[in-house]
Amino acid sequence: MTILDRVRARGAEMLRFGAVGIAGIVVNLGVFNLLRLGPLAPDSEVAGSDDRVVTAKIIATLVSIGFAWVAHRGWTFRGPSRHRPLPELALFATINAVALALEAGVVALSHHGLGFESALADNIASVLGIGLGTVARYLGFSLFVFSSDADAARVAVDPAVDPEANER
Repeated sequence: MTILDRVRARGAEMLRFGAVGIAGIVVNLGVFNLLRLGPLAPDSEVAGSDDRVVTAKIIATLVSIGFAWVAHRGWTFRGPSRHRPLPELALFATINAVALALEAGVVALSHHGLGFESALADNIASVLGIGLGTVARYLGFSLFVFSSDADAARVAVDPAVDPEANER
């Protein structure tokens, strides 16, 4: 199967993932900016004096992760479950932890390491981190967490792809 065939087979899934991703970015950036303008603003005394931007990023990402869990489970990867709910949730959380580390790491590097401390710089770093996190999430979700329509279609066409398919 060529790369183009794989993209075609997963096209609808990728579009749904992208739609949830765009909505998740809106949630992520919205919460991030609300926190940066409100309780975690530069002149605020909440969460210490140095890491409020990273704290805001982590909180925003956690909120968007919750949103994404519901959306991906119910819409993007709506095929049969690959795992029972608790192991699936653990894998989802693990992959999101990796993505969160990527996102927060980019913001921390930009803000603290490179000294880009303006709101614009923090948002640019946030968007770059979201991009890296999105790639990690799609790969992780599609490889380890959720079954997809494309996987089910491949198995239906070629049971050799999933030897256990004949036993079900």
